[in-house]
Amino acid sequence: NLRTGRVVSAGSMMNPQVAYGEDVMSRISHTMANPEEGLKRLQGAIVNGLNSLIQSAAQASQISPRAILEMTVVGNTAMHHLFLGIDPHPLGLSPFAPAAHHSQSIKARDLGLEIHPAAYVHVLPIEAGFVGADNVGVLISETPYQKDEMVLTIDIGTNGELVLGNREKLLSSSCATGPALEGAHLRFGMRAAPGAIERLRIDPETLEVRYSVIGQDKWSDECTPEEIQARGICGSGIIEVIAEMFRAGVLEKSGRINGKLSTPRLRKIEKGYEFVIAWAGETALGQDITVSTSDVRAVQLAKGALYSGAKIMMKQLGVSRLDKVVLAGGFGSYIDPERAMILGMFPDCDLKNVVAVGNAAGDGARIALLNRDKREEADRIAREVEYIELSVDPDFSVEFAEAMAFPHLKDPFPHLEG
Repeated sequence: NLRTGRVVSAGSMMNPQVAYGEDVMSRISHTMANPEEGLKRLQGAIVNGLNSLIQSAAQASQISPRAILEMTVVGNTAMHHLFLGIDPHPLGLSPFAPAAHHSQSIKARDLGLEIHPAAYVHVLPIEAGFVGADNVGVLISETPYQKDEMVLTIDIGTNGELVLGNREKLLSSSCATGPALEGAHLRFGMRAAPGAIERLRIDPETLEVRYSVIGQDKWSDECTPEEIQARGICGSGIIEVIAEMFRAGVLEKSGRINGKLSTPRLRKIEKGYEFVIAWAGETALGQDITVSTSDVRAVQLAKGALYSGAKIMMKQLGVSRLDKVVLAGGFGSYIDPERAMILGMFPDCDLKNVVAVGNAAGDGARIALLNRDKREEADRIAREVEYIELSVDPDFSVEFAEAMAFPHLKDPFPHLEG
């Protein structure tokens, strides 16, 4: 509501572009392979998806879509270009240069959005090829550029976006974390939906497992097996699973599963070992839900990318410790900060100062919708943030290799001791 600032209704949906590729690079490749129609298809998918959300949100609010008089949009750089109908080819080639940086204000009718035809759609600016308007939304929501403390902000997705700094200077970077931290490409990984394991504890003495699933208030040891009906492991769940396996000694520091343990939950398979999280009788699948060596490896690659990115940025700013860590994004809301640090997703920090802020990009979009000055601030900050390309740093391969260990090969974690 533009008068009060109150959120009247909210909606969400799976990205309709997934039909053309699971990640931004494959979607960019689709437009390159189909120069005549590829861009139109992907732009149409976004616009149709937004119109669907507009219809459902308006219906839930008991208003006409034409009563929507202004709109803000944030998204990663590839989504930004595809939404605006800008050729994304340069984003698929080094140096991954975006075609436009500054914010855009465009009539809804020119984009095919079914709100008031004279309404303006404000698209926030982007920082770099892989740090987009969604990150700018996070910045104007969290305002690290107004703080004295050294803050690391992490927006975790298939592409991890990091911002480090304070009022003196801000650095941003991007790292390919892959889909493992969102529950994808793991044997029993799934979206955060009913039946997904989201919380888990392993008894270090007995190696027995207790967990909770989305849609069930009670933990597994408080239910009958038939009540649990686990279906898989979501992103926040896999972080807890791997951290607990390490804490309980099921995983070694290197990420190898300890094959010497005596427990029926540990099994030798063709490629290494697997550990049973939920027995077949507790699942809706009729089979055991397990975590294998290859699943652990996928998580190591993701968390190693985040950690090494943070370390390189700290080195460039000349800082040795973090005052605060902000976990942004809808996914960040469900991460247990302690287990994320046990995993080594970010350098050591006082756990009291590790906070999950939810969909900060969406918060930034709402702030920009209600405050014209914030739109100007967004343009200014997007230009002031210094983007660094992690892969060209001479220390990247060493930092990445060391960050593969749990929580890290060398770095101390005094806030985890005890």
